[in-house]
Amino acid sequence: MTLADDRIGIGALIRQLEGDFPDVTISKIRFLESEGLVEPARTPSGYRKYSDGDVERLRFVLTAQRDRFWPLKVIRERLDAMDRGLAVADDGEVVPPPAPVDDSGRLSARADRPLRLTAIELQHAADIDTSTFRELISYGLLPKDREHFDADDLDVARICGSLVAAGIDVRHLRPFKSAAERELSLADHVLGQQGLRGRGADAGGVDDESVRRMVLEGCLDLHIALVRRVLGSAG
Repeated sequence: MTLADDRIGIGALIRQLEGDFPDVTISKIRFLESEGLVEPARTPSGYRKYSDGDVERLRFVLTAQRDRFWPLKVIRERLDAMDRGLAVADDGEVVPPPAPVDDSGRLSARADRPLRLTAIELQHAADIDTSTFRELISYGLLPKDREHFDADDLDVARICGSLVAAGIDVRHLRPFKSAAERELSLADHVLGQQGLRGRGADAGGVDDESVRRMVLEGCLDLHIALVRRVLGSAG
């Protein structure tokens, strides 16, 4: 499918928008583009072509201007948050992503959740203070010198935050990272022993990532089973 087949020109864009925004004009769209609020693709001859995502982005901008009277600076900030995987409420508040609903503890249950959070956004989403955030970085539980943090970082921060709230010092959480690193080394050792490294599924075996995931999930299952047994013995 070519770019021209997949997207619409500025005339068709205006026709899509004018039902909800009667005052929208080509010059208005080009102004918003000049402000960096939308970046349509261009054909080799230079014509603008707008995707469905561009149309929805423009609807957000035009609604924010008409109904909420947001200045361009605020709109730009909210668009940036949306581009990084965050949601924006009707009142303009940036909404942190919800915690993943998964109590199985298995890696295969994790979905790919593209997300980029600033340090402040991570602290807000994980409900941790700056002191705890800095300690998590100091003890290697969160990466340092990172401009943005992803969904896995958010999960770690949330879990650590709940443990800190329960009275556990951050320094006592460092062994969990060490254990995770040992388990990953164990998975790689298994790959080396079985001679699977570099061999894909097409070779009649299981690909490296599947073997690694299987071993790591086994480690998680063993950890959960041992904790349950200890709890049962204590009871």
